[in-house]
Amino acid sequence: MTAISFSSTVAAPARATRLRLTVRGRRVLAMLAALPALLALGAAVVLGGGAALASRDDGAPVDSFETVLVSAGDTLWSIAEEVAPGHDPRDVVDQIARLNALPGVSVQAGQRLAIPAQYADGR
Repeated sequence: MTAISFSSTVAAPARATRLRLTVRGRRVLAMLAALPALLALGAAVVLGGGAALASRDDGAPVDSFETVLVSAGDTLWSIAEEVAPGHDPRDVVDQIARLNALPGVSVQAGQRLAIPAQYADGR
């Protein structure tokens, strides 16, 4: 017969170990915690981004500007010097670009530009 013996020794309780996070683990945990806030911010930007473009304004009144036709070789600077000889051309170019919603300062021959009424009688 085989003898089976049981011992009555009690095993020592397992030592509790602390969870140790590496620097990378802390970064991942921080990103996971911040993810809902980042998603909410992104959704607000996407959904509310076009609100600044929508406007109920009718725009500039018709009598607040005159239109000029750009000739070959004209630049915004030359037009500004021509229509407002006593003013700083940089300011006039800026006002013309804003009034016409130009993305830059280049113009093409045949293009119609609105000139602020205060300078319109110069050309």
